[in-house]
Amino acid sequence: MKLVKLSLLIAITISGFSCSTDSLEAAPNTLELKTTVVKTKPIEVETLNLINEYRTSKGLSPLNNMNIIKSVAETHTDYMVEINQVNHDNFYERSAYLKENAGATNVSENVAYGYTSAQSLVNAWVNSDSHRANIEGDFTDFDISAEQNSEGKWYYTNIFIKK
Repeated sequence: MKLVKLSLLIAITISGFSCSTDSLEAAPNTLELKTTVVKTKPIEVETLNLINEYRTSKGLSPLNNMNIIKSVAETHTDYMVEINQVNHDNFYERSAYLKENAGATNVSENVAYGYTSAQSLVNAWVNSDSHRANIEGDFTDFDISAEQNSEGKWYYTNIFIKK
């Protein structure tokens, strides 16, 4: 019963954090990125693969992953782990950085926490209208960062761009 309640709480929480898009004016570029990309984790690879499988099942093109997007995502995931809170803080800085440095014309992101498998994470995003809109969106590239906090809770930042 506790597992059901915890799963429900996580699902409600992730639904409460809608995805971010850059429909509002971007803030000045003050983002300080990590200079090195951490080795890709199996849960990240699996998540990207599941998203692309979902996209192709809907007749959409698969997305390409990019190190610069991963670096931006890692910076935000580390921030969420540090403050122990899932959020879209400073999204407009990430968006501006990717527009300036990756040639993006449109940027969006999904964030989440608590999911212990790529399948459960992607299922939650697909079952949320706003997160699914990003997954199905008119984007060309994406990447993801997944990090665990000191208690082992996973945090995720998945960024999508259109070039």
